[in-house]
Amino acid sequence: MSRIASAFTRARAEKRAAFVAYLCAGDPDAATSLAACRTLLKGGVDILELGLPFTDPLADGLTNQLAAQRALEAGVTPAIVLALVQKLRAEFPAVPIVFYVYYNMIYAPGVDDFCRRAAASGVDGLLALDCPPEEAAELLAASRKHKLENIFIVAPTTPPKRISLIAAAASGFIYYVSLEGVTGERPDLPASIPAAVQAIRRHTKLPVVVGFGVSKAAHVRQIGKVADGVVVGSALVNTIAANLSTRNNIPAVLGAKLAELRTGLAPATRGPAPEIDDRPL
Repeated sequence: MSRIASAFTRARAEKRAAFVAYLCAGDPDAATSLAACRTLLKGGVDILELGLPFTDPLADGLTNQLAAQRALEAGVTPAIVLALVQKLRAEFPAVPIVFYVYYNMIYAPGVDDFCRRAAASGVDGLLALDCPPEEAAELLAASRKHKLENIFIVAPTTPPKRISLIAAAASGFIYYVSLEGVTGERPDLPASIPAAVQAIRRHTKLPVVVGFGVSKAAHVRQIGKVADGVVVGSALVNTIAANLSTRNNIPAVLGAKLAELRTGLAPATRGPAPEIDDRPL
């Protein structure tokens, strides 16, 4: 069983949703980023989603745009991110790590080479934001070759026929974005999330996670009642941004924020779950 499948199986056995945490790798610098990632993994994150800093993050709101800018200004490169992953993998051999990445960063060095290096560093899956399944044949082939999962996004505007197409290409899990627009904290989540998750499950046995806009424990609890996982990004990234002048304090403050958010993972009565799809890549 893959690390990603094992994470969802473990969360299901504990009668809770999996907690997926996003950080931009290298924000605000490589050393602080490594310490921040260690804090999250020690704090009980089930899956770590690392954004590769990119100059044109079109799916990201201001919070994550600024995080990418800080990392780039600190000189963080893909090679530095891969080295960071290697260190984390050595310390946390069981926790899945997923790259949140724009396709240009995969295409520029060569798709096969990027996938090979990512897998060798300890990455488990790729979420290529701007690579739709219709254009992903080369990426899917390279990912299968190097045993990487491919996560695809379903949006509130995705029609059923397209959900089926996305599900057929996906592995690892399906990422449902809870609202139209870009990443960022929101005061409230849409009431349509339960129906949307159920609609996706009609097309796949893969776990379904929900992200975008999640900012507090109540949101984690709300999503955890209906989905297999919840993704928190901007709420954690904002914690880093608020402590740039005292970077040594970032791990402690980030750990406290994570603990607060994870209180929403208390076991709750949930609907029937799909089987975990652990098909060979």
